[in-house]
Amino acid sequence: MIWWALPALAAAAYYLLALIAAARWPRKAAVSAPPVSGISILKPVHGRDPRFYEAIRSHAAQDFPVFEILFGVSSPADPAIQDIDRLRAEFPHIPISLHIVRTTAPNAKAGVLGELARHAQHGILLVNDSDILVEPGYLREVTEPLAEASVGLVTCIYRATADSWPSRMEALGIATEFAPSVLVARLLGVAEFALGSTMAFRAAVLAEIGGFAAIQEYLADDYQLGRHISAHGYKIRFAASVVETSLGAQTWPATWRHQLRWSRTIRVSRFSGYCGYVVTHATLWGLVALAAGQWPAAVAAIGLRMAAGIWVAGPILRDWRSAGAWPLIPFRDLFGFAVWAAGLAGNTVDWRGQKLLLQADGKIRTA
Repeated sequence: MIWWALPALAAAAYYLLALIAAARWPRKAAVSAPPVSGISILKPVHGRDPRFYEAIRSHAAQDFPVFEILFGVSSPADPAIQDIDRLRAEFPHIPISLHIVRTTAPNAKAGVLGELARHAQHGILLVNDSDILVEPGYLREVTEPLAEASVGLVTCIYRATADSWPSRMEALGIATEFAPSVLVARLLGVAEFALGSTMAFRAAVLAEIGGFAAIQEYLADDYQLGRHISAHGYKIRFAASVVETSLGAQTWPATWRHQLRWSRTIRVSRFSGYCGYVVTHATLWGLVALAAGQWPAAVAAIGLRMAAGIWVAGPILRDWRSAGAWPLIPFRDLFGFAVWAAGLAGNTVDWRGQKLLLQADGKIRTA
């Protein structure tokens, strides 16, 4: 029966690494003068995400010498346009432009980004999801590492806000399961990925990898952008800044579909990493060990998993709501394992009302 303790011990070791990674994660520090080059913020938009205006306003209110914001929508009837017009009226001194982009790219977001990049006026480009809310000083923090020539891209970890129980459980998973996995990956030297919450890079580096056209056939455009830049010999850095996304008031079916799309996308992007992720399900393996009478292994797995989740959610992400919901972590873990298991099979995902077919290399086509 002692063999049933081994998965729990492996999970305990994983979350011990997460605690070490959290202790070594960079804290905010004073930022020196910004780079001479200005910043072009590229914002592909599809509809009005929860807290959309608050999110885009947090970018326009940044204290940075020179920057512009370029919005791209696929339809002149997009409801987000009224918020973009409102932003332009509130910040008339900031160059804010709106572009109606027709694209045939399999990944419409990458197609829109390619068009926005052609209109960008500055040497540093910054891309993040349309619902990302940022803190004061964000532009300085995410662009300062680009002063080092060997750094090709800067990204950020993120927390989530939610307005329903299903989306709160997803936010709990982001804070206590996903974010620790990012920290562990960086600790172990897995450094070729970026997160869609923030991607800052030089326009010259983007041109070097072939522009956004190089990633427009992939669903995981953020991961692919990081992978392509890393493959050209550049480092990917994480800024100390933490940004925030809003999940709104999702239902359980919507949360399941969202999580399943995420899981299947990771599986086709990094299959070995996805399979290795089974070790992170500490609650499951702790219960297995407990059923086999191996309670020390069960206590170690679940205890370290809870400690890592609370530490990353609280002091690292400053997501005190998720940190305070720590008694729900085991239930979220079991839901997460169900999603992971479902993600092992299937090759279709729902994305913004479209059913897409995922190919083995991560590329997509309409199902």
